[in-house]
Amino acid sequence: MRRAFGVDFGTTNSALAVAEGEGAPRLARFARGGGKTTPTFRSVVYFERSQSGDAVLRELAGPRAIARYLAVDEPGRLVQSLKSFLAARDFSATRIFEREYRLESLIAVLLRAMIVEAEKEIGPIEGTVVVGRPVRFVSARAPEDEALALARLRAAFATAGVEDVVFEYEPIAAAYHYERTLDHDELILIGDFGGGTSDFSLLRVGPASRRERAQGGALGVLGNAGVPVAGDVFDGRIVRAAIAPALGLGSEFRSIFGTVLPVPRWIYGHLERWHHLSFLRSKRTLGLLFDLQRDALEPERLEALIHVVRADLGFPLHRAVERTKLTLTRDEATRLRFAHEPVSIEVSIARAEFEDWIAPELHAIEACVDGLLADTAVAKDDVDRVFLTGGSSLVPAVRALFASHFGVDRVRAGDELVSVASGLALRAQELAA
Repeated sequence: MRRAFGVDFGTTNSALAVAEGEGAPRLARFARGGGKTTPTFRSVVYFERSQSGDAVLRELAGPRAIARYLAVDEPGRLVQSLKSFLAARDFSATRIFEREYRLESLIAVLLRAMIVEAEKEIGPIEGTVVVGRPVRFVSARAPEDEALALARLRAAFATAGVEDVVFEYEPIAAAYHYERTLDHDELILIGDFGGGTSDFSLLRVGPASRRERAQGGALGVLGNAGVPVAGDVFDGRIVRAAIAPALGLGSEFRSIFGTVLPVPRWIYGHLERWHHLSFLRSKRTLGLLFDLQRDALEPERLEALIHVVRADLGFPLHRAVERTKLTLTRDEATRLRFAHEPVSIEVSIARAEFEDWIAPELHAIEACVDGLLADTAVAKDDVDRVFLTGGSSLVPAVRALFASHFGVDRVRAGDELVSVASGLALRAQELAA
């Protein structure tokens, strides 16, 4: 049987799968150092300046990019969360050293590196490739924004050498993964929680659906919905509550008129999303930060912020936050630790606190699901199964939300980081057939 490929290009992690024959799709594995491999490819790219300082010496992506960034004394430019900008009309390119990179070119660097490494293990990637897309892209406010995001993503794949691309909703891909071993029909709700978006699909799967599709019919999708809330926003809430106060959030400065004013909160909005931290490194913004430090009532806190910005510590800072979030999926409490001389932050965080911080986002997810059920005229009791996937589905409060809505016995999860890539390959296999 012809081989079929699926690519899950994610905000935080990406994955690539191949389906052949009747077995489960095979995930490409990527080197992660120390002789170990992983089925996910970290969605970051790294650019290093040449010794002369006037050109880009090398471009790296994935685990190799992170390893190089952490290994050198004076790291180059690490770029991440590229998927979050696909629908943003106010972001089309950025300057890295002396070269301007369009968004599509940045993504192509990542895709090309992932494909080259994957092909060493699974062979040439040929034919139609099914690529995942969220139900709603981050920053998309109109259908035109969605179309822009898809056009950019298609151009990025073409630049990376993949011309024949078909897009599929990521939660529907997860449904294909879930359905593969199903021996009975079900009405299921799929929840896919990524780094940038949470997406939902309500559909019928099982033997009857497979027979209908084999005869040329369509997958029984009742409806789709999405909300721009997921792992990155959860991380941002930890930054706001536990990191930002040590860097000046809530502190004050004395204006030239002698009035005591709060340090602008918008600065810390960039800090909450680590791919926005580089926006604070502009000459104008750094000048503002130095002025605020000079007039601050607690200048040491602004000094710490300036160090984080100038040293471009977004990645290590958010890695500490991510570790904290993951620990809270297992434990009731933990300590967040971030140290980079002269900055040292250590804060105790209870899971209950974290759940309070993300309560508005949980309400947004709940409203999105309730809206999907209302739009499709499906009652909660009619849903046979809820399948949750994506890294943020591991957050206990997320799972508790669905357990309270549908009952613990109806909620399933598994293969959180690779189910979408697996399902995309199965979808590609179905199209090829």
